[in-house]
Amino acid sequence: MTELMPAAPEVGTVHSLDEHRAAKEATPPKVSLVKSTPATVPDTGTAGAVEAVDRADNPLADWLTVPDAPVLPVWARSWRSIQANVAAFGRLSWWHTRYHGIRVPKYLMKAVLLAARGFFRACKGIWPTLSAQDHTATVKALRAQTRARPEDVELAARHQAAHAARTETRRWRFGIAAVGVAAAAMGVYLADPLLQTGITTAVTVPLVYLGRGEETRLLDQGAPPLKVDMSAQQLNDALRAAGLLKSGKGDEEGPKVTCVMGPVRDGRGWAVVFDLPRGGGKTASDVLAKREVLAQELGVDEIQVIMSRVRAAKGGNAGRVSMWVADDDPYLADPVPSPLANKERFSIWDAVPFGQDARGNRIDVPVIWQSMFFGGLPRRGKTFTQRLMTAAGLLDPWVRHYVADFKGGQDWMGMRHVAHRLVLGAEEDAIEAFKAVLKELLVEMERRFALFRGLPTSICPEGKLTPQIIEKYRMPFIFLTVDELQEAFLAMDDREREEVVDDLGRIARRGPAAGFISNYASQRPDAKSVPTKLREIITIRCCTQVTDKTSSDMVLGSGKAAMGADASLLSEEHKGVTVLVTGPASYATVKNDMLTTAEFNALCLKGRALREPLGQISGDAAGDVTAAADQAGVVIAPVLSDCLDVMRHSDRMHTADLLNRLVNTDEDRYGDWDADKLAAELEAAGVERTSKQVKISGVNRAGYRRSDLEAAVPEELLLAARETPPATPVEATPAT
Repeated sequence: MTELMPAAPEVGTVHSLDEHRAAKEATPPKVSLVKSTPATVPDTGTAGAVEAVDRADNPLADWLTVPDAPVLPVWARSWRSIQANVAAFGRLSWWHTRYHGIRVPKYLMKAVLLAARGFFRACKGIWPTLSAQDHTATVKALRAQTRARPEDVELAARHQAAHAARTETRRWRFGIAAVGVAAAAMGVYLADPLLQTGITTAVTVPLVYLGRGEETRLLDQGAPPLKVDMSAQQLNDALRAAGLLKSGKGDEEGPKVTCVMGPVRDGRGWAVVFDLPRGGGKTASDVLAKREVLAQELGVDEIQVIMSRVRAAKGGNAGRVSMWVADDDPYLADPVPSPLANKERFSIWDAVPFGQDARGNRIDVPVIWQSMFFGGLPRRGKTFTQRLMTAAGLLDPWVRHYVADFKGGQDWMGMRHVAHRLVLGAEEDAIEAFKAVLKELLVEMERRFALFRGLPTSICPEGKLTPQIIEKYRMPFIFLTVDELQEAFLAMDDREREEVVDDLGRIARRGPAAGFISNYASQRPDAKSVPTKLREIITIRCCTQVTDKTSSDMVLGSGKAAMGADASLLSEEHKGVTVLVTGPASYATVKNDMLTTAEFNALCLKGRALREPLGQISGDAAGDVTAAADQAGVVIAPVLSDCLDVMRHSDRMHTADLLNRLVNTDEDRYGDWDADKLAAELEAAGVERTSKQVKISGVNRAGYRRSDLEAAVPEELLLAARETPPATPVEATPAT
């Protein structure tokens, strides 16, 4: 019986400390590659062990040790770095060529003056030889002695002989010089013009060189247009001035950073990657927070200093910083045309072309499974930037657009050709239409999730929209674009605002998995215009210029300005420049691609042409009279088309309200119109009013009915707009 019982498990082991110490002392030391100070190292006696060569008792250690230094210089370690430095050298050479080229006439005049001075100095230097100054001292000495002792005949004879020798020497030397000059002049005169030029140059260059001085030089000292010539010493001084490095004691300089790369030329600027010294208590985040001080110490503007942390995934640590200092403002260049303008088709599954960073690198933004928020001051390119995202969806026929423009201008008018729902303006009827759109989207979102739950994992593996589901069940991506969101919220009471915020939040939070892409835009998003609980669930944020860091953090997220993502650094000249945040620690300042309103409207027409063969023209786009007229090539009077657009949510409208909306749509055209001019223009367009008075909410005033305006449109266009069936999704049978 006892044999069948399992042995009791060991719960511990008893060790003898004396035996443990003895075994530890008997264990041979590990071989270290670090040179040790003892004179001898005990022999391990281990057969086959690899012997270290850099031991203290090895006389060849210094010679055999592999140097811990890179084989190539920093600028030659990558092909991109070589290209950047060669390009920088080319730009520098071209600049010097232009700088000195326009000064050639000045240099010629200076060369003549310096040659004249050199000729004078040459004559002055050769005169003692020609005048036999070496004989003059003897002649003068003998002359003085002869005057002192005139009776000495021998002394007088010696003086006469010395004087004769000096005279003969002068004749020979001046004669040789004269013959040489005459022969050279005759040779130059008789020589070929090209040879004359060469001889003149050969004579002039030494004379110019001889005529130079400390203050007078032939060439001007041209300085290359670099605002900063970064060096490791300058970087350390700047960090020390910003309080990021400790100051040394006495004559000691103090700790320095370790430059992992650079400083080297990188494009139109200087790049450096450095590690902060340990023991100073400073991190990479502290360096990012001192951006303004560092820029001042380096002698540049903040916008020229681009800094970021180097994360562990890229070989970094908490104290490693990547810094790039531009020669000038990198965001003042002309905008780059958007590549979307020339594309025939685009897949929304791909990242959307967005712009370029300071170094000219392309920035593409993936939008599927994402929600976006754009903020900033007006007239800084916010709407143009937001439209880049929507424009990408126009070129994908499997994207259905819902658009709400609460400004009600011309920016989004072209979407009437494509948008399943289009809301324009912030009036009461537009607000009601927008609330109905949100309810429609919520119903569609729940319908899609119900469908996903019934599909097998082979078709819907992650419970999300897939390309197969899109085409099989005709279930396109839904792109919700809302511009000037604050105008809608300010027009609502607290209860309505809270309800709309909840609906938008549900779409932004749960919608991405169902194929919903939210694209919101607003000006300074305070707690009333855009509530925090809506902003905080947005994944991608983009901000144009704002007034201060607080406003920047309201758009980009709390604490982003301290990390370096600060839109308040942008100036009035930075139109179309945004700070883009795509993750908790991912951000970039981007010069956005340029897509004009005319190009955007052309993309809207192209998007309609892509959708028509697939039956993806639905909703408002299918029943839009002006869109149908544009497709048919029929010209409708502009005032009639604009009136139909502003009355798209109302069947009747008072004249005063209609004029106000027309002015909001196009102030240049309708700014000075009154009721009489409007009536005359509409009558000329073929509008016949069944009644000049309309009753709205119990108020009877002069106005127009939408039916009267539509009656002025050719009947075939009305039939085409009303009979175009919307694309109905195919219902799926739940998997059994």
